[in-house]
Amino acid sequence: MTAICFEHVSKWYPRYQSLSYGIKSSLLHLPQTLRSLKRERVRVLEDVSFQITKGETVGLIGPNGAGKSTTLALMAGVVEAEAGQVMVGSRVSPLLELGAGFHFDLTGAENILLHGVLLGLTRREVVSKMKAIIAFSELEGAIEQPLRTYSSGMIARLGFSIACHLEPEILLIDEILSVGDLAFQLKCNAKIDEFKRQQVTMVLVSHSMPHVQRLCDRVIWLEKGRIIAEGNPAEILKEYDKATQLRHAVDRSSAA
Repeated sequence: MTAICFEHVSKWYPRYQSLSYGIKSSLLHLPQTLRSLKRERVRVLEDVSFQITKGETVGLIGPNGAGKSTTLALMAGVVEAEAGQVMVGSRVSPLLELGAGFHFDLTGAENILLHGVLLGLTRREVVSKMKAIIAFSELEGAIEQPLRTYSSGMIARLGFSIACHLEPEILLIDEILSVGDLAFQLKCNAKIDEFKRQQVTMVLVSHSMPHVQRLCDRVIWLEKGRIIAEGNPAEILKEYDKATQLRHAVDRSSAA
């Protein structure tokens, strides 16, 4: 059964730039100015197609700016594609970035309730899991404090704990497995291993190739918004490592 499907998906953002020819001239020629600005855009994904089956763990790899995080954001419904179709067949629990979706004037406990309801659970369902979420996060002493008093590590702990205790059907993970101290990282990794045994569908973005190698059933390699290769993790990671080393060699040569 297909959990996630991308069909010829493209995504771009407007390229904002200063009006070098002056504000007055821009206002006098407003229609032309608006048309010019509309034409300027950055293409982040270009005609991307793939499928992820239910229970599969897939890694997205590639250099910075390859389109990995945008791909996760499309899966989570945070942004919409300009072209193509994104189909997601189950409830998504995203771990996209620190503090995403949180309200910093609300307490940790209030954010748990809000986040859970936004993910599609009832208030009663979230309340029933509240103690387990707080215990896993190890934030008992701060859970009634507003989130603006939390460190980035505390926010990451809370976000991970919420996503992992709300019965995720699809879990999206963006560079979040190294949160907190070593003991908490080990606890997070153990939870991810548990989800893998339970055949929760997971999509992982990471620059840690050992994490990708250990967790993933398949790897998709993105470069400049396009799929370069996909398949067996060992084979794709080997080719990606060669390409990365070559890129670094070229960069060093250019800088010399």
